Parts: sequence; C-alpha cells; structure tokens
Amino acid sequence: PSAAFNLGNGQGFTNREIIETARRVTGCAIPVSEEGRRPGDPAALIASSEKAMEVLGWNPKHAAIEDIIGSAWNWHRTHPEGYRTNA
Repeated sequence: PSAAFNLGNGQGFTNREIIETARRVTGCAIPVSEEGRRPGDPAALIASSEKAMEVLGWNPKHAAIEDIIGSAWNWHRTHPEGYRTNA
C-alpha cells in the first residue's frame, strides 16, 4: 500500500492566476517570462487530498488561493532563514 498523500484542495489554477494572485497578495511585481508549453507538459494538474482526508482525517486549513499564498508569504516574511535557528 502507498503512504504517499496529495495535499491539494481539488481546485485547479492556471499559472497566470497564481502569478496575478501572488502579485496582489505580496505587493511585489514578480517578473515572468511566458513561453509555450513544452512537449509532454500536461494541460492541467489538480491534486485531490481525498486520501489524506479519509486515512488521516486531514482537512486543508486554507482553500482559497489568496489564503494559500497569503499564508505562505507571511511565513516566509517572518522566517527569512526558514526553519534555521541562530542557536
């Protein structure tokens, strides 16, 4: 049996939606370079956390893309060294 779990929220977002939302949430310009899809790139990838919910009783804390990016942004701003400590 597999012990791998996806932790998506079952919704899909385009790369453009992610970039635009990140720009709004962070207030940063975030430069991008748009290129065509590479051979073999899937049209869409959407992760379902159904298995994690059923097996682990896990539920996503943040479902909206603004909340997901905002939570990550706040963590990175308050932890510039990551989990590293100055001990």
